Amino acid sequence: MFSITAFLSYVFVSTFTPGPNNIMSMSFGSYFGYKKTFNFILGITAGFEVIMLVASYLNMFLLNFIPKIRVFMDILVFIYMIYLAIRILRSKPKTGEDGTDNFNNFFAGMTLQFINPKVLLFGITVTSSFVVPYYNSNTALILFSVILAFSGFLSNSCWALFGALFQKFLNKYRKPVNIFMAMLLVYCAVSIPELRSYFNGIHM
Repeated sequence: MFSITAFLSYVFVSTFTPGPNNIMSMSFGSYFGYKKTFNFILGITAGFEVIMLVASYLNMFLLNFIPKIRVFMDILVFIYMIYLAIRILRSKPKTGEDGTDNFNNFFAGMTLQFINPKVLLFGITVTSSFVVPYYNSNTALILFSVILAFSGFLSNSCWALFGALFQKFLNKYRKPVNIFMAMLLVYCAVSIPELRSYFNGIHM
């Protein structure tokens, strides 16, 4: 059964925690202001949309032609979420003070997504665990990819708008924020429906 709480929690943690997109958006926002950073954010959103859509169809192809791969994909997602939780707990404040105007544009924002491991892994994991197992129509896949891309847009907009102010807030309350984010990720990991069903079946 599709868990909207686990889905939204994973999307929130994955898109709003520090990563290349957020750090660069914050950097450009603090250097050039939100208005001049907007095209960069739109580029991120466009690249994000493409990756989410490709990941959805790739996962659907794998599940249709290699059904037994489902449990292995869920285990991979579980391990990745726990790994992210540990990374967040151990993370230190990051800054984005190396931003330059050369990369503050739509094309740079879009192409960054195709070499951004956080976005690539997020696309594979979120679609394999929360989208493809329950929805496989073209309309549903496009809708979810738009929702995921929009969440990325909101995240990067927040980081760009707050800029250095948001960075200072995270640094000041880093430990409790990291603990909260890590707990959300652990919740998401143990809430993967198919994985829980698989292990329940083993113990029966």
